[in-house]
Amino acid sequence: MPYRLIAMDLDDTLLTDELTVSEPTRQAMKEAIAHGVHLTIATGRMFDSAQKIARQVGLNVPIITYQGSLIKNLLDEEVLYERSVPVDVAMQVYEYCLKNGLHLQSYIDDKLYTPEDNDKIRGYAKQSNIPYTIEPDFNRIINHDKQTKLIIIDDPDKLDVILPEIKAFFGSRAHITKSKPNYLEFMHPEGTKGHALRFLAAHYGIPMEETIAMGDAMNDHEMVEAAGLGVAMANAVPALKEIADFITLSNNEDGVKHVIDKFVLNV
Repeated sequence: MPYRLIAMDLDDTLLTDELTVSEPTRQAMKEAIAHGVHLTIATGRMFDSAQKIARQVGLNVPIITYQGSLIKNLLDEEVLYERSVPVDVAMQVYEYCLKNGLHLQSYIDDKLYTPEDNDKIRGYAKQSNIPYTIEPDFNRIINHDKQTKLIIIDDPDKLDVILPEIKAFFGSRAHITKSKPNYLEFMHPEGTKGHALRFLAAHYGIPMEETIAMGDAMNDHEMVEAAGLGVAMANAVPALKEIADFITLSNNEDGVKHVIDKFVLNV
């Protein structure tokens, strides 16, 4: 079966630990595109951050950002798919953070907002290479009806403790996931990489059986389960490896290239 659509997570999947794409992987991606395969990225990052990397590696198709809450063209930046956090959910998340002394940040129109400047927002902005805005009156942000994503940043052990309680409270009203051990993220219920991959496949008229999805963390599990071939990196969390159809090499060993070679270029 030919695979005609490939979606790749960015951090710890396509990107090495140095946040670069290796030259062998770039070449494999270029060859796959020349074979008529649609390559895209599916990341929790905001569009502004993700599109910089997508353009560097020669992609020219819509990319999946914000954990699947936003699909946007690279060429003209047309929005194809968008889901926003329900306002009541956002308000309850904010109230929980105020009560428990947790750092919260929000995204509106591809801009990052937080109520105060601290090490958490500075570290996040540096890693993602994006600017941010301090908004002391954060109620103004929280009551906005076009928030794409909310993130709580804190100690991984602390987030692991509160996660079951938070998931039980919000239930099906929000998609809640961890993209990194210290990032707890809130999206619309249909703001998942699985929903976004299905939408993009339908957009191109490609059956899901002809799609590949690659990732390393549990925020990738919806698309790994949805794809015709779900791939976990060697450095992926054990739970993702359990549901994957194939385990490739690590992000530092050209794991994406290994999949493209094995299932696209050498078949």
